[in-house]
Amino acid sequence: MKKKLFALLMALVMVLSLAACGGNEGDSQPADSGSGTSTDAQQPADSGDAAATTDLKLGYDLETGISVYGPYYDEWSDMTDEQLYEQAKTEDTTITVYATSSKMLKAEEPFEEMYPGLDLVVADLDSDEVLSKAKIENETNNITADVLQTKDVNGEVFHEYYDNGVIEPFYPRDICTHISEENLKYSYPLYSSQSFWYYNTAAFPDGQPITSWWQIIEKNDDGSQKYALYTKEIGQEMAYLSLFASFIINADEMAQSYKDIYGTDLEYTYDASSFAFEVPENNAGVEYLWRFTQAEMTFIGDGDELVLAVHNSTADRPALALASAGKIENREESGYNIDWCINLTPYTALLNTESMFVVSGCNSPAGARLFIRYITGGADGQSGGLKPFTKVGNWPLRDDFVDEKNPAKLPELGARANDLVSIYDIYPDVQDMWMYWLNQ
Repeated sequence: MKKKLFALLMALVMVLSLAACGGNEGDSQPADSGSGTSTDAQQPADSGDAAATTDLKLGYDLETGISVYGPYYDEWSDMTDEQLYEQAKTEDTTITVYATSSKMLKAEEPFEEMYPGLDLVVADLDSDEVLSKAKIENETNNITADVLQTKDVNGEVFHEYYDNGVIEPFYPRDICTHISEENLKYSYPLYSSQSFWYYNTAAFPDGQPITSWWQIIEKNDDGSQKYALYTKEIGQEMAYLSLFASFIINADEMAQSYKDIYGTDLEYTYDASSFAFEVPENNAGVEYLWRFTQAEMTFIGDGDELVLAVHNSTADRPALALASAGKIENREESGYNIDWCINLTPYTALLNTESMFVVSGCNSPAGARLFIRYITGGADGQSGGLKPFTKVGNWPLRDDFVDEKNPAKLPELGARANDLVSIYDIYPDVQDMWMYWLNQ
């Protein structure tokens, strides 16, 4: 509760401070691009009740007590590729991208060919390096990066880097019309991925053996575990812990899922008395976390080995493995008898979204935004920027982009967008519960 109150107070302080300074971003405001369109004309139209917060990058909903984020449209949002390009040529023409994917390197040559005079430099870093370097540059006012590509699964990026002014959003309005608003709330997305439970198609020729998360930890009549479970060590995987945290947040849905499967109300068996923090009583998500930690699991760090374990299982000794969606490629490449378990109740997974941010105070604000437009497909989805990221297990979120790589479309799989505000508030407690109960 203290953490939540602190976060809410910080949000309110930022709103007031931004309001006091008029929301001015200094050098990052677009200059006249010579198109005859004034900055005022590019301001978003009045949107009724939301108008009070549209001039601020962090609003505050007094009714719900929750920070308001995206999609946030500002004067940059309506600038075209041509306008951004003309302005970018008047700035520092070297655009530096800190990326967590080596595939971003493939954008350098085609981007420079499309926009002569601009030099794209991509630094291929791991997630921690991308964020730590950006933070140090911000603190020392020695900013090199213009663009950040990173993923936020537990709210850390949103609360600790965005809220603290290290990075800022860019929402190109024309492209955003092709992306569901639930996927624009916390960032502007490049693409999303997810993990699935895999099953053996030879052992279950009639289709997936489970339709609910509760069935994963089901037991036989003799008390033995129905499925051998294989996964990475969940306590070391932020995305997986965030998923379990979401079950606690959506406890009513977890309880209903149990009742739909077994026809009776869930019985609560966990003991919360061992924790120094408050654990909610009779919470179906907490109950699931407790029961899952008490199941027999084999932790394997390599995703290919996880799905191999499923391939090697039999109908007499069935197995399930939690692994990234892209491991389905072993079906074609290695002949594995594997497939995804989809549309689990209450939901299959949380979307893990790779996002693009502008670095606050960067030297190439227009160039940064031009590149972000390019890498996410451009105005018509045909820029070529998304091509390196289109593979099995990655889903571009534009509705006008044809995804020919994946065996199923994203809406068919049962995943949902991550609620980073709620996840961030309880994530440390969920991690503590996992580690403590796992060792009992």
